Amino acid sequence: MDTNQKASIPGSPLWPLVPTERMRPSTTHPRYPETKKVLCILLSLGLLLVVLVVAAILLWKFVENKCMGSRIECGNSGICTSASQWCDGILHCPNGEDENRCVRLYGLNFILQVYSSQRKSWHPVCEDDWSESYGRAVCRDMGYGNSFYSSQGIKDDSGATRFMKLNTSADNIDLYKKLYHSDVCSSKKVVSLRCMECGVSSKQQSRIVGGANAALGEWPWQVSLHVQDVHVCGGSIITPEWIVTAAHCVEPPLNSPRYWTAFAGILSQSLMFYENGHRVGKVIAHPNYDSKTKNNDIALMKLEAPLTFNDRVKPVCLPNPGMRLEPKQSCWISGWGATYEKGKTSELLNAAMVPLIEPEQCNNKFIYNDLITPAMICAGYLEGKVDSCQGDSGGPLVTLKSSIWWLIGDTSWGSGCAKMNRPGVYGNVTVFTDWIYQEMRANS
Repeated sequence: MDTNQKASIPGSPLWPLVPTERMRPSTTHPRYPETKKVLCILLSLGLLLVVLVVAAILLWKFVENKCMGSRIECGNSGICTSASQWCDGILHCPNGEDENRCVRLYGLNFILQVYSSQRKSWHPVCEDDWSESYGRAVCRDMGYGNSFYSSQGIKDDSGATRFMKLNTSADNIDLYKKLYHSDVCSSKKVVSLRCMECGVSSKQQSRIVGGANAALGEWPWQVSLHVQDVHVCGGSIITPEWIVTAAHCVEPPLNSPRYWTAFAGILSQSLMFYENGHRVGKVIAHPNYDSKTKNNDIALMKLEAPLTFNDRVKPVCLPNPGMRLEPKQSCWISGWGATYEKGKTSELLNAAMVPLIEPEQCNNKFIYNDLITPAMICAGYLEGKVDSCQGDSGGPLVTLKSSIWWLIGDTSWGSGCAKMNRPGVYGNVTVFTDWIYQEMRANS
C-alpha cells in the first residue's frame, strides 16, 4: 500500500540550501612583506586568545546547563534524568524530585490534580485556603512560564473521595510540601485551574479536499510552517512559545530549527511573503517516532520569541485526561494542503468537518488492515470526498466540547487523498499530553 505523509515538499525532495560565504580574493603580494613574521605571531596569539575565550564560554554553559537536551537535573545533585521519567510514579532522583511536582489538569473543567507518590494515584486539590499565587506557581511548573488565566473552586465531577489539601501553617514556602492527604474538603470544592485562555475562536465556524475557505480568526491556532519561503507543514499554537506539529515534518535534515519559520494569523500564503514570520528556536520530535509506520507522529517547536495573542492569533486547548470523545465525534481539519490529490499547495486556508472513525473499524482489512495504533486517530468519510491532503501535515484536528476547542489530533498520513475506504490518519494528541508537558517543563 502506498501511504502518503501529508507534508508539502514541492518538486524534487526538499534539501535545504545552506548559503556559503563568497570566496575572498587572495592577497598574494603583501603590502608590507617585512612585517610578515610579526603579523604571523600576532595572528597566532589572537587565534589562541579566541580559542581560550570560546572554550571558557562553552565550559561555563556546560556547568550552568549540566543536563543537555530534554534531560532534567535532580535538584542540585548533578544527576540528570529523562523528561519522560518525571511523574511516572517511579523515583529516579536521589531525593525524589522527579515525583514531587507532578500536576495535571483533568477533564473538561480543568480540575487541578496532584500525584501522590505515597498512594501512587492522582488526587484533586481542595479549594480550602487556596489562592491565585499558588495557581500561578503551578502554571510555571507545568511549563506555561508566566501565563495565567484563572483559578477558582468548583464542584468536583471526578467522584474523588480523597484530596490534597494545603497546610497553611507549614513554614516551608514550597507549595508541594504544604500539601497533605485528606479525606475531607470543607468547602466541598476543588481547584479548577486554567493557565491561559485557550480554545476560543473569534468567529463561529460556518461550514483540504471538500472543504471551504476559512474566515480570519476562525481557526486562530493554525500556523503555516515554512522552509525557505515555501509552505511545508501546518501546526497548532498551544502557548505563546510552543507549536504542535507532526514528527514526519521534521525528519532530518529538517530537524534543525534554523530552517523553519512560523506564520500565524494570516490566511493567504502570498501575504506571508510580506511578513517576517516567527523564527523557530527548538525542534523536538517524539523520541519513539517511527518513520516507517508513522507511529508517535508528533513534534514540538519552540519559537525564539513568544507570539502576541489577538483576535487572529490564539492557542487551542490541549486535551485533558478524563475527556471522553464520542465514537463519531464531529471534528474539524484545517490547512493549506492540496485541494485534490497531487495538487499544489492552496493559496488560502481551508477547513472541513470530519467525524471520528472508531479504531476497530479503521483497522478493518478493507480499510487500513491493522496499521492504526493507539497513538493514531482516524477521521473522515469512508466514501471519500472530504480529507486532508499533502501540505496539511502537522495541522490541527480539533473538536468542540463545553464551548471550548480541543486539539485531539495532528495531521499525519493517509493513502492518497479523499479516496474511498482511505480516511485521514492523525497523531492521537490525547495520548501525548503528558509528553508535551514534560518537554515544556524541561525546556522552559
